[in-house]
Amino acid sequence: MSALAWLNGEAFTAFGQHVIWSDMIGNSVGLAALALGWRRSIWTWPAQFLSGVILVAAYASAHLSGGIGKQLLVIGVATWGWRQWTRGSRGAQDGSIAVRFATWRERAVLLAGTAVGTLAVGSLFTAVPELSWNPWPDAYIFVGTLAAMVAQARGLVEFWFAWLLVDVVGVPLAFDSGLAFSGFVYVVYLVLVLWGMRDWWLRSRTSLKAASVAEGATA
Repeated sequence: MSALAWLNGEAFTAFGQHVIWSDMIGNSVGLAALALGWRRSIWTWPAQFLSGVILVAAYASAHLSGGIGKQLLVIGVATWGWRQWTRGSRGAQDGSIAVRFATWRERAVLLAGTAVGTLAVGSLFTAVPELSWNPWPDAYIFVGTLAAMVAQARGLVEFWFAWLLVDVVGVPLAFDSGLAFSGFVYVVYLVLVLWGMRDWWLRSRTSLKAASVAEGATA
């Protein structure tokens, strides 16, 4: 049996839902990656890379091209994010990544890029039905994930808001696609996202206050 066939084989059945190995392993690693992101650890990026590689097989089994594309983006952005956090983005006193709120210009770019991207990808999936059986939610998750990861790579608190919006659609879509473990993990993601959002929010306020004090001292 090939590795791909094993990954797409059934791990177990629970409550009438068939859970495949790639879905379970990939999302478990992804859950660890989100927890590492909350802790502002650079290891969040290799974990996201590995999760993306494994989940490509899971989405291929469910015939969700948007999901496959999303994981390929995860792989690419994880590589870029790793470089970003390694090449000078770290600035907190404890050696972890320094976080901040986005400027209004950055928020506008993220929102506009997400809206235009979703329209473009959704239109593509609609025009070519073979790419996705549920084009608009698939496109929304595809582009929303990219926006979230770009914001995370830049250390923006808004990264958590983006993940929250992705989860709202991701949970029902995962269950409808037969990826039960993905649906379950999305629910856990939701809890971590709310917790991580609070942590980054408080840390950004602390960093801003410290910067203001330092600025006042040098004035």
